[in-house]
Amino acid sequence: MKSSLHSNRGDSLLTDPSYVNTVAFDPARHILASGSTDSTVRLWNVADPARPTPLGRPLTGHHNAVRKLAFSPDGRLLASASRDGTIRLWDVTDPAGAVLVGQPLTSHQGEVNSVSFSPDGRTLASAGLHDRQVRLWDVSHPANATGLGEPLSVHTGPVTAVAFSPRGHMLATASADDTTRLWDVTRPARPVPLGHPLAARSGGVYGVAFSPDGRTLATANVDHTVRLWNVTDPARPLALAEPLTGHTSFVYAVSFSPDGHILASSSDDHTVDLWNVADPDHPSQLGTALVGHTGPIDDVAFSPDGHTLASASDDHTVRLWRLDPVRAIRGICAATGDSLTEDQWTQLVPGAPFHRVCPPR
Repeated sequence: MKSSLHSNRGDSLLTDPSYVNTVAFDPARHILASGSTDSTVRLWNVADPARPTPLGRPLTGHHNAVRKLAFSPDGRLLASASRDGTIRLWDVTDPAGAVLVGQPLTSHQGEVNSVSFSPDGRTLASAGLHDRQVRLWDVSHPANATGLGEPLSVHTGPVTAVAFSPRGHMLATASADDTTRLWDVTRPARPVPLGHPLAARSGGVYGVAFSPDGRTLATANVDHTVRLWNVTDPARPLALAEPLTGHTSFVYAVSFSPDGHILASSSDDHTVDLWNVADPDHPSQLGTALVGHTGPIDDVAFSPDGHTLASASDDHTVRLWRLDPVRAIRGICAATGDSLTEDQWTQLVPGAPFHRVCPPR
């Protein structure tokens, strides 16, 4: 059963002079960052997602496309990864007057495709597209950030994405070599591989994300699928359920809602799909695809409160989608004539007091 969780074409539209490759929400404030092929980073006030406003001037300094953005856990630092082969750190304490911190991080040879902060904010991971390496950086003193240990060079294809687990003890690295690898980064200067590579014969992996409880890993795949993995025991990761199908082209990015119950996936097919993953053993599609973009959607991210979803597209826009689970529940009621149980309500509207929205039979 499908029902509408959202307005059909997005509630707000942020325009950009170039392809928008990435979006990231500040975890502590109502701020959205976007990165574009014109080499800039833009910051937006999204306290009212229906009326976003720009904050300060675009951040300049990169000499090629900005491929990925990541906020530090306290929201004071923003990392940008670029096709120019560098990573830059920005002090965004005052988002209207953000400034570059220290020197660009330059150890990668060629495009840097992804960055991710550890939950304690002291370590940054980066993915090299052309050098096929993953690097870890000590950013506890951002003005003097330094590399940690030797680069991880086990992938045999471009490294497309990196993500820390919520506890910070594990790192996932994804690659066009069709594998996702897990690493113990308890000692970030000496990462240790965990278990066997997650290989799905999907043609390659573009994106990766941990669920908030750290038990599930989602991957975005070349074969148009999203795949879920149980990584509770990272030495013995297991595939969960069947691949999630619905997209008609490459899946570029995946993002979990803060409560872990919804997974969003963005695709080359110009759509975003939403998935109910409250029970990752039995995932299902939520509603119909989010449509409105007219180009590939390179990235997707949930706001910290889970009420807004941002999508970044080659059509030169960022769209903000207001998610409405109550509307979804009413759609189910209208379609089935059934009553929702308290358990079903908790799954669909976590944190909200239970009340009946379906009329009795």
